[in-house]
Amino acid sequence: MAISAKDVMRLREATGVGMMDCKKALTEADGDFDQAIDLLRKKGQKVAAARSDRDATEGAIVSAVTADGSTGVLVEVNSETDFVARNEQFVAFAESLAALALATRPDSLDAFRAADLDGQTVADALVQKTGQVGEKIDVRRVSVLDASEGGTVVEYIHPGSKLGVLVEMTGAGELAEAGRDVAMQAAAMNPVAATRADVPQEVQDKELMIGREQALAEGKPEAILDKIATGKLDRYFKDHVLVEQPFVKDSSMTVQKMLDSKGAGLRRFVRFALGG
Repeated sequence: MAISAKDVMRLREATGVGMMDCKKALTEADGDFDQAIDLLRKKGQKVAAARSDRDATEGAIVSAVTADGSTGVLVEVNSETDFVARNEQFVAFAESLAALALATRPDSLDAFRAADLDGQTVADALVQKTGQVGEKIDVRRVSVLDASEGGTVVEYIHPGSKLGVLVEMTGAGELAEAGRDVAMQAAAMNPVAATRADVPQEVQDKELMIGREQALAEGKPEAILDKIATGKLDRYFKDHVLVEQPFVKDSSMTVQKMLDSKGAGLRRFVRFALGG
C-alpha cells in the first residue's frame, strides 16, 4: 500500500527515528502505526545488541534538585560520540532520566535501570534510544544526595555538561551562593574529601608512609622521620581536602574562610566527571 509523507512524519515524531526507517517500518507493517512502532523497537533492540560492545565514553552529566533543596541527583548518561551528546533529543532524554532519578531516588544503578519511564523500564528506554540514534546509549551511574536535617543541596553543572557536582550546605547564611562557589571549586580542583575527617584512613596511612620514605631517602635523621611525614600529610590535606584548599576565586583565603564569611558550612559533596 502507498505510505503517505504525513504518516511517515507522524511515526517520526512519535519515535524519533529517521524518515527512511519510519517509511520502511510502515511499509512492512502495511501502514499499521502500532505495528510499525513495534518493528522499530525490535530494530532498536537489534541495534543495541550489535553495539553492546562499543565504548560509550561521551555523553552528559545531568542533575536535578527538589524545590526545597532537600534532595539532589546526578546521572551520567553516555553516548559514543560528542555529536550525539549535543543533540537536543539526547539532552532532553538525559534530563528526563535526571527527573526520574529525583522522583524515584534509586539506591543502585540496577534499581534505576528497572524504574518506570513512560511505561517502560529505563533499560528498555535505553535500548529504544539506541535504535533511534544508531549508536550505544547507556547510563553509567546515578547518585542521590539526601540532605540531613538542616541541610540544603545545591547543584552545579559545568558548561559542556562534562562535570557535575552536588554539595550539601548547612547554616543560615548565603547558602545558594556559597554552595555554587564550593561546587565550582570541587569541579575545578577535584578534591578527595570535604574535610580531613572524610579522608579514608588507608589514604592517610599511605601518605604518611610516602612522606617517611621520602625523608629517609633524603638522609633525614630517624628521630624526626615521623614529624616530617606528619608535616607532609598536613600539606596533602591542604591540597586535596575541599575546605582547606585555596579558594579559586580568591587564593588569599581558604574555602573554609569563604564559607565562614557567608555564614555557611559544607557537609559533603558528590562529583561526577564524564567517564571518570
